[in-house]
Amino acid sequence: MASNISALCLSFIFFFSLLSIFPSSITSLTFSLSRFHTNPSQDSYQNLNSLVSSSLTRALHIKNPQTKTTTTTTTTTTTTTNISSHSYGGYSISLSFGTPPQIIPFILDTGSHLVWFPCTNHYQCKYCSSSKIPSFIPKLSSSSRLLGCQNPKCSWIHHESIQCRDCNDEPLATSKNCTQICPSYLVLYGSGLTEGIALSETLNLPNRIIPNFLVGCSVLSSRQPAGIAGFGRGKTSLPSQLNLDKFSYCLLSHKFDDTTRTSSLILDNGSSHSDKKTTGLTYTPFVNNPSVAERNAFSVYYYVGLRRITVGGQRVRVWYKYLTLDRDGNGGTIVDSGTTFTFMVPELFEPLADEFVSQMVKNRNYTRALGAEALTGLRPCFDVPGEKVASFPELKLHFKGGAEVTLPVENYFAVVGEGSAVCLTVVTDREASGGPSIILGNFQMQNYYVEYDLRNQRLGFKQQLCK
Repeated sequence: MASNISALCLSFIFFFSLLSIFPSSITSLTFSLSRFHTNPSQDSYQNLNSLVSSSLTRALHIKNPQTKTTTTTTTTTTTTTNISSHSYGGYSISLSFGTPPQIIPFILDTGSHLVWFPCTNHYQCKYCSSSKIPSFIPKLSSSSRLLGCQNPKCSWIHHESIQCRDCNDEPLATSKNCTQICPSYLVLYGSGLTEGIALSETLNLPNRIIPNFLVGCSVLSSRQPAGIAGFGRGKTSLPSQLNLDKFSYCLLSHKFDDTTRTSSLILDNGSSHSDKKTTGLTYTPFVNNPSVAERNAFSVYYYVGLRRITVGGQRVRVWYKYLTLDRDGNGGTIVDSGTTFTFMVPELFEPLADEFVSQMVKNRNYTRALGAEALTGLRPCFDVPGEKVASFPELKLHFKGGAEVTLPVENYFAVVGEGSAVCLTVVTDREASGGPSIILGNFQMQNYYVEYDLRNQRLGFKQQLCK
C-alpha cells in the first residue's frame, strides 16, 4: 500500500503542478459598537476585502459548479466534536482517520459532498498562506486501501459509469482480480481546487469506528487552507456515509477566529426521538430542486423556502420569482457553511441595499462611507464616527412554514477601520448567472444553533450563544 501510493503520487506531481496555475414589533435595534467583530491584529479593510472576494468566488462556483474526472452497520449513537472559527472565513473540525489514528483538520462544508484530506509526504498546496498544513500519511496506516475501479463507491465520486479498461480487456475479469484503481478526481471550489485518488480508510469517532470509509487522498491543491469535510447531499458526504438522521452545529462568533475557543458539531444517528422536533427550535422544510437529475451538482445543496425579507419592519420589494426555483433548477435559497458573507443576485441585493440606505440615511441621518466601500468591496457602508452606540434597522428573514429569523446586528453589519464605519455583510455580482439566487453564509449564522434534520427533511434553528 505504502509503495503504491508513493509511486503514484510522484507520477502525478508534474501533471498536478500544471493544473495549479488555473487559477417582532421591534424594528430598530441599538447596539454598542464594541459588540461587533474587530481584530486589531489585522488590517480590517484588507481582511474584509479578502472575505468579500472569497465569498463572491464561492458563489460563482456554487451557481455554476464544475467537477472534472480524469456498507456501514447502523447503530444508535450521538457524536459531538469541536468546531473552530478561522480568519479565512470558514469553520473547521478535526477528524481521526487510519490505524493507528491520525488527526486531521477539515473545513466544515454543507455546500459540497466529498470528504478529502491533504495526503502523503508529497502533498503540495499552491497559493496557500500556510506551509504547515497537516497531511495524512497512508503508509503509516494499516487500514489504508486504494479504492478499486470496479468498487461501486468509485461511481459515487464520478457520478457516471466508470470504464475500467485494464479490467474490461479481460473477458474473465472480476472485481477480485482487477487491479486498476478508481480514476483520480479533480474538484473545483471556486477559489481553488484539489486533486487526488480515492482511499478506503477507517474513520475513528469518539464512540464509533467506521471501516471502509470513502475519503479522498489529495496530493495537490490550490488555495485550500485544509482538507474539506463535505456535509452536503450526496453518497460521498459524511452524513450519507454515516447514515445520519440529523446533524447540527452552533457556529462560534468570528470575533474568536484563530483562537482556542470552540463550539460544537453533533452527529445524530438513530436517535429514539428522531421524528420529534427539538425543543426551542423553529423549523422550515427543505425544498426539492426539480432539475437535479439534469444538473447533478445542484443535488448537493440544502434548499430552503425564503419567502420575504423585511428591514426595519418594511418589506423589501423584490420579484418573487427569484425566491423560488424555476423549471431549470435556478433560483431559490440554499444554506452553505462554506460561504462567509451571504450572496444575493443583483435583483434581490439592490432593493435590500436601497432599503438600508433609505432607513439609515433618511431616517437616522447617517452618511454613506464611500471610502470604506471602495476599500472593503462591501456596500452600503455608513459613517459612525466617535459613536459608542448606533441604531440600525432590524433585518428579518421569513421562511416557508412561518419560521422567522431576526438576525443580530453583528450578523449583518461589520465595523471597519478604527470603528469609524460599518458595512452590510451581503455581497452580489452581476457576472453570476444561474444557480441559487441566495446563498446564506456562515457570517449570518453566527451564534445560531442550526439543525439539519435529514430524516424529516427540515432545517431547524434558534439563536443562542455558541460556546
